[in-house]
Amino acid sequence: MMDAWGPLLALTGSYLVGSIPTAYLLVKRLKRVDVRTVGSGNVGATNVTRVAGMGAGAVVFLLDVAKGLIAVWGMSPWLARPVTPAAQLACGLAAVLGHSFPVFLRFRGGKGVATTIGVLVGAVPLIAAGCLAVWVGSFLIWRYVSVGSLAAAATLPLLQLLAHRPLPERWLGSALALVIIARHRANILRLLRGTEHRAGRPRGGP
Repeated sequence: MMDAWGPLLALTGSYLVGSIPTAYLLVKRLKRVDVRTVGSGNVGATNVTRVAGMGAGAVVFLLDVAKGLIAVWGMSPWLARPVTPAAQLACGLAAVLGHSFPVFLRFRGGKGVATTIGVLVGAVPLIAAGCLAVWVGSFLIWRYVSVGSLAAAATLPLLQLLAHRPLPERWLGSALALVIIARHRANILRLLRGTEHRAGRPRGGP
């Protein structure tokens, strides 16, 4: 009976872990405001940094990374024995969906980047290192956080293909990438319009 319920428990548990609104809770505690109503309105570490400072943003980032790690390491044994990277990525995808569409905030969440980092570090660390290198390189060249995230997301399926990862892993990696890209649709529009905020520049500047 437990084996039959295992996958449901693993995926539901991963989604609920991902749904924990770390940014909302911390900003509410520190500033007594709803993070969704200030700054960019995003429920994530970047917006928390703008609203509550770098320290608070770093805490939220690490907690969101931890949500991905918890799903990968803590929940995946319920999904498959022996645990495989595909099972870990499946639980990780559920956590990222929870972060992006959290039941506790009426399905209005963040963009899932930090949680995806935790998922990749826990499940496929070499792929994670490659994505991180792409993020850093893209950010240093263009100075847009969103461009770094989009470039890293787009690179994920390509790195899996080049590494000859099994097809289920590549499908799940592609799904993770699509979630990240879809959650950045407003950023993409601002990039096309030339109104996206560039790191190191005051808001309202070029």
